Amino acid sequence: MKSSFSNTHRTLLLIACGVALGILFAGDGARIVSGWGIFPNRDLNRATSYVREVMAIVSDKYVDPEKSAVPVLAKSALHGVLETLDPHSEFLEAKYFRELEEDMSSEFGGIGVQIELRKGRVWVVTPMPNTPGERAGIRRGDEIRSIDGVPLEKPTTTTVVEKLRGKPKTTVTIGLHRPSEDRDYPVTLTREMIHAESVRNVRLLDGGIGYIQITQFTERTGGEFFNALNTLSTRNATSLIIDLRNNPGGVLESAVQVAGPFFKKGELIVYTQGRATKDRDEFRAESDDQPITAPVAILINAGSASAAEIVAGALKDTHRAVIVGERSFGKGSVQTVFRLKNGEGMRLTTARYYTPGGVTIHEHGVAPQVEVVLTPVEDENVGLQLARPELAADPAAFKERFDAELMPDRQLQAAMTVLQGVTLLTRE
Repeated sequence: MKSSFSNTHRTLLLIACGVALGILFAGDGARIVSGWGIFPNRDLNRATSYVREVMAIVSDKYVDPEKSAVPVLAKSALHGVLETLDPHSEFLEAKYFRELEEDMSSEFGGIGVQIELRKGRVWVVTPMPNTPGERAGIRRGDEIRSIDGVPLEKPTTTTVVEKLRGKPKTTVTIGLHRPSEDRDYPVTLTREMIHAESVRNVRLLDGGIGYIQITQFTERTGGEFFNALNTLSTRNATSLIIDLRNNPGGVLESAVQVAGPFFKKGELIVYTQGRATKDRDEFRAESDDQPITAPVAILINAGSASAAEIVAGALKDTHRAVIVGERSFGKGSVQTVFRLKNGEGMRLTTARYYTPGGVTIHEHGVAPQVEVVLTPVEDENVGLQLARPELAADPAAFKERFDAELMPDRQLQAAMTVLQGVTLLTRE
């Protein structure tokens, strides 16, 4: 399989994302806010004057002075202004804005261990390669019992992750229990910048079929996907499955990079259309290399959204892939994230995206050409197998961990059958 993609980044980064995803808009949000006053707008002036009057009354008269402090009221007003527009526009206070930046860069300060909560206890799923956790000898199956000397009581995954993450070069002490040796031991680790992978489970299936799972679209996904293609090429893959099931989306440009190797230079992959006619932005393939012509199948389900739908829609619309699975979520809007003052930001829906043929996915989704609907039990089981491939290879371990039997992945099997048929038909 010959592959290529472009790492070119536009100055303006747009995003097409799920509920918890985003990326910086390349601009100065403070300047944008102050610039609004340059253009007279009678309706805006009247509305802001009215809001100011109400806030003044509330701040002066409300019984609880802490709840009615002007800064508190201002933030509440900003939440209301944005979050009543649609499910994806929102005001981001500083903490959540930082988390959003980390999610989209797929980089964060931490120790490099994946964890899970099981029956109220926190277990290490796996230490990531070449991270502080791995170098300290932390193993899969170790239990985290305390962090910085504080025992974990009624922990949640979110609270534990927040305590383990932090600025690089800061330290954290973890109290661990190793069941296989029945011993407790503390480990003090220095946090580093961790690079999380969004492209996983790259492998060669029967019949020379390459398989790539993309869990979300971050700034690094394009490069990870290109590396995965090269890996499969060295293994002589003759066709390809791209698994986008339960992928909530992410960076629009990364979706374009993933789709790019299947298009000739200059071909339209997706375009966005904003409020004004002139607000159209086209995203085209940029590589001079010949596109991949091997048979491709894309797996989607109801959890495949936004940027994942861009890839599926573009390859379906141009007859470059067969779509297998269930109708996708139908999230076809684009959010731009503005940096505001005090480390805060806002995410605002500014456009909708369209497939090369002018089809909008918003509220419609991408319909599969080969429909295979899983039951809720199957869907959960397959998701667990994809998340924990080391257990999926061991039925006994899988049953012990999840109290469930391994099930066949009927959607993956259907995609393999489709590709095998296409390969037979295209043989000379």
